[in-house]
Amino acid sequence: MEIQRAAALELTREQSLGLLRSMLLIRYSEEQLVKCYARGEIPGGMHTYIGEEAVAAGVCAHLRNDDAVFSTHRGHGHAIAKGMKPERLIAEVLGKATGCCQGRGGSMHLFEPEVGFYGTSGIVAPSILLASGAAYKFKLEGSDRVGVSFFGDGASNNGAFHEGLNMAAAWQLPVLFVCENNMYATEVAFAYASRSTSVASRACGYNLPGVEVDGNDVLAVYQAAGEAIQNARRGNGPTLLECHTYRTRAHAEGMRDAGYRTQEEIDSWKARDPIRLYKENLLRGGIVASGEIEALEAELLKIAEEATQFARQSPMPDPSTVALHVFAES
Repeated sequence: MEIQRAAALELTREQSLGLLRSMLLIRYSEEQLVKCYARGEIPGGMHTYIGEEAVAAGVCAHLRNDDAVFSTHRGHGHAIAKGMKPERLIAEVLGKATGCCQGRGGSMHLFEPEVGFYGTSGIVAPSILLASGAAYKFKLEGSDRVGVSFFGDGASNNGAFHEGLNMAAAWQLPVLFVCENNMYATEVAFAYASRSTSVASRACGYNLPGVEVDGNDVLAVYQAAGEAIQNARRGNGPTLLECHTYRTRAHAEGMRDAGYRTQEEIDSWKARDPIRLYKENLLRGGIVASGEIEALEAELLKIAEEATQFARQSPMPDPSTVALHVFAES
């Protein structure tokens, strides 16, 4: 399939800056977490979203609080783009009582229904079925709410991918399936694991739209996601959106960067950093001045740094509460 580029978009200045703001807040929060991990402050594994920010920002810009997002093990970016405060996210990853799950979830099990973020998961592909289920609920209610599933290229070879797309297509559910194709499932190349490397082309098997975009171009993601979400709200069923992107750090912190991929490949994708590309776009179009971007960067870096300090100073969960939230309370 042909990778779609963004056509001329008429965004307000506020909308344009909102996309940059979302990407920068994700990037700075992740960079703070990388430092925390290096200092030994994070229990367990951690998968950063650095390099993929345009996907979360472009998709979630169209969502309301009552729309439901289901995410992956690499879900920090989705959480922030959907509205989770950085201090709630960072505190949770550090296992603190002030985190979104009171320190019980950690990096791969974030959850905040108040902003329509219904969880990350360390299991591959459940977000596809969960988003379809939420969309089924929305359809039964007769509402215009939308379910969104984020997943990686590896999940497209999972049975849940086919089950979810089939159900959503058969029942014309208001759901958007977003494949973040970063070319690797852990350290296994997608091109090695599948003879069909265009995830979007698989949509034709279920008679639903499949769209392939440059996932490092936030405007291309924004445009394609906007059209798909609008169609879903109107009752026109699901869309499969494949975003070609790249994680510029290791699969998880502490793992190797290269060996299974070349340094030249990593460097070539770093040169196509989505935030840098978008800043150049804004400057070239005269939408903002360089001084405004620098001011915004300073503001958001301060927010991320203060969120990290808040998390560090927060208490660990009280051991006496260990049995809470295990069973439903009447």
